Amino acid sequence: MLHTRALVADDLELICRHRYEMFREAGREPAVLDRMTPAFRTWLQPRLVDGTYFGFITLDGDTPVAGIGLMEIDWPPHPLHPEQDRRGYVLNVYVEPSHRQRGIARMLMDRAEAAFSERGLPYAILHATQMGRPLYAGLGWTSTTEMAKAVHAPPRA
Repeated sequence: MLHTRALVADDLELICRHRYEMFREAGREPAVLDRMTPAFRTWLQPRLVDGTYFGFITLDGDTPVAGIGLMEIDWPPHPLHPEQDRRGYVLNVYVEPSHRQRGIARMLMDRAEAAFSERGLPYAILHATQMGRPLYAGLGWTSTTEMAKAVHAPPRA
């Protein structure tokens, strides 16, 4: 039986594994993901503890089968939210292959919208993989004009 609960600090390794698999399935190189994951774990741990990274895990019995991460991010007022200085941010949406096409990701996105609404966040963003785009578009999410570039800087000490 499927049930969903809020993330807790003990979900650290599960979230890291879901993030790794999400990027791997999107075509990212394992060597890059092997470097990213320890840095992500270090970044995530205090945010899980203090609640600045929150979200949900769906379980089938006692087995985690899906998850979603959420954040509230500081953002200047913008034409899409002219009086709001924060946005919701959705990340790390992942459903185990054995449980896909059952509406779990859609349910997690509904939970995300409710969590943002409870926090007074009327606008949210996400970065979609090709696999996720149809789901998000079907839920009313639209593409923006965002662009990105890696800026090479010396590593932090």
